[in-house]
Amino acid sequence: MENETLLESPGRNKNYILLTITVFATYAIFGFSDVARGPAIPRIAEEFDITELQIGALLTTNTVGYLTACSFTAALARKIGMKTCAIIAMFVVAMSGLLICYSPSFPALVAAFFVLNLGFGMLEISLGVIAATTFTENTGRMINLAHFFYGFGSVCSPFVANALIVASLGETLLGWRYMYLIILSFALIPVIPALIGRLRKQVYDKKQTGYKALLKTPTLWLAIMIFALGAICEVGVASWLVNFLEKAHSFSSDKAALHLTLFFVCFMLSRLILGPFTDKIGLINSLIIATAFTGVAITVGVLCGEAGTVILVIAGVGIALIFPTMMAVVAKLFKDEIDLAMTAVTTIMGLILIPANLVVGAIIQFTRPAFSDISGDDGTRLAYSTGYLFLGLCCFGACLFASLLRRAQKNAGRLV
Repeated sequence: MENETLLESPGRNKNYILLTITVFATYAIFGFSDVARGPAIPRIAEEFDITELQIGALLTTNTVGYLTACSFTAALARKIGMKTCAIIAMFVVAMSGLLICYSPSFPALVAAFFVLNLGFGMLEISLGVIAATTFTENTGRMINLAHFFYGFGSVCSPFVANALIVASLGETLLGWRYMYLIILSFALIPVIPALIGRLRKQVYDKKQTGYKALLKTPTLWLAIMIFALGAICEVGVASWLVNFLEKAHSFSSDKAALHLTLFFVCFMLSRLILGPFTDKIGLINSLIIATAFTGVAITVGVLCGEAGTVILVIAGVGIALIFPTMMAVVAKLFKDEIDLAMTAVTTIMGLILIPANLVVGAIIQFTRPAFSDISGDDGTRLAYSTGYLFLGLCCFGACLFASLLRRAQKNAGRLV
């Protein structure tokens, strides 16, 4: 079989430039599209009259779609090419905008989001492998820079999404449906440089370690746990911060969306400014610092009440570094088996991620009656605070596994 890889002499190579533009632009659109759900979720819940548990179920379905795509993308790429997979994913994301916009019922909407996340999953694998095999030098800096563009799109997304939701075209209110149709159509933009760029085919090594042997590697499982717990926190903030601020602290939709935007400003700037230091500090050391900082920031931010919302925003500094730095770690530790390792990590991470949003929704819904008896009100504020604290707990767990990975790699003389 054959796999596609970047042409040689990347610094002087037009194909390298085109591929880099494709990766950076796609990550920007990825973040822009993905984070749009933050302002949309409260409006979706209102229109379909669904509970927090059903919101969690909707977000869980997203993860199932993402996981499904992760499970087959690497194998598909060996047959049709990694670039082709990325282009198909862009079209799938754009098409899902039509499905979401015209969903007649909540089950239909769930199916539409499943399709959207199929596209996201294919993008995650294809972009991850291309970036990892492209940025072989200063890996931490370059992969953080690539993900900076995800953060850039994420910064713009809440503001633009909220503005589109309340905007009118003539006498027609756009709402969350047309907001999704417009935003997801941007996924077609990176198709242009992707089509122009050329990739050289390379013989796939049949002697490469298989999945079964790879899954017996303790290092891989430590990587999976760091990835999964970090992703739970990142996805959880994007999904629940607006809802948390509106329900727990009675923020207006504009004010809550502004906080999510500021969170992603911190997120974006962290990858741009602090990303280059990950190689100097050490990739695994950077993970330990980032996960510990995030866990503390979320915990303190929630416990401080409304005054702590600024700390929840600053938590984006730590969260931003977890995923791309972990990708750099995987690229370094499994450089000869990057496609298999990336697929294994993202697929199993997705399995762990599936119940995460459901757990947050369940915590909120099932603790509300108990907190109602304690607080004297309907218990909403304390229930949402407890659900959000779960995200901080996940970061502390990621810090523990990063520390174990550091010790294992140091003992093996492979500390990166």
